[in-house]
Amino acid sequence: MIVTGDIVEVRQIRWADPTGHWGLVPTMGYLHEGHLSLVRRAKEENGYTAVTIFVNPTQFAPTEDLSSYPRNLERDLALLAAEEVDLVFTPADAIMYPPDFQTTVTVGQVSKPLEGTSRPTHFQGVATVVAKLFNIIQPTRAYFGQKDAQQTVVLRQMVRDLNFNVEMIICPTVREADGLAMSSRNAYLTPEQRQAATVLYRALTAASNAYAQGERSGGRLRQIMSTTVATEPLARLDYASAADPLTLQELEQVESGVLFSLAVFFGKTRLIDNMVIA
Repeated sequence: MIVTGDIVEVRQIRWADPTGHWGLVPTMGYLHEGHLSLVRRAKEENGYTAVTIFVNPTQFAPTEDLSSYPRNLERDLALLAAEEVDLVFTPADAIMYPPDFQTTVTVGQVSKPLEGTSRPTHFQGVATVVAKLFNIIQPTRAYFGQKDAQQTVVLRQMVRDLNFNVEMIICPTVREADGLAMSSRNAYLTPEQRQAATVLYRALTAASNAYAQGERSGGRLRQIMSTTVATEPLARLDYASAADPLTLQELEQVESGVLFSLAVFFGKTRLIDNMVIA
């Protein structure tokens, strides 16, 4: 496994075998089983696998947790070595964003609702860094988790709009035994908050069950999620959504598919989760 923060070296490694297929797993590190499931899928479907570890400062607002975001590069590299990853790209901030950096990528309408309402600069940072990683590594396929549902929609739109020659692979959310979606931010939770955090999955399940029983009112489905979250004293709801899975616009009446999603605070820790109903 080669570990480097140098763009020139990455490109040399990438193009040493011009006909080879590369799978890319972009991460911010502090890896968990969700990330590793993406790595394994990439290894199954490609001759070579690259993982990036970069805590991207441009997707954090000034009030967010950039400085305290969990990091453990040594542990991350040991996990990736055990998975026999070919390349790990670990650039410094100054490599990705040199002093004269001026260019950003903005994806329009699908960036605005949901996370975009609470974190208006977030997806510009995400789209910009992923565009840079696609350009640096030029993977055949890129692997992302369904847990970040809006991110997958935004990045798919970017790939279409800018004609990136990469196949987007979206993999299922990996959950703990009690349903909590795996996330690096779970490390922030106190034991009591960790137990309370299962309310996200309970709220999504309640909405999914109501849909299965015939409920089609978007307003009532959102209310079911909100009411479920309200039963947990340690939880503070940011939003609950029943939206179109492609446009992310809120649905008043669900005609076919629906994306249930929500964001919930536990103290200062903000967790997101979702469930897609086809």
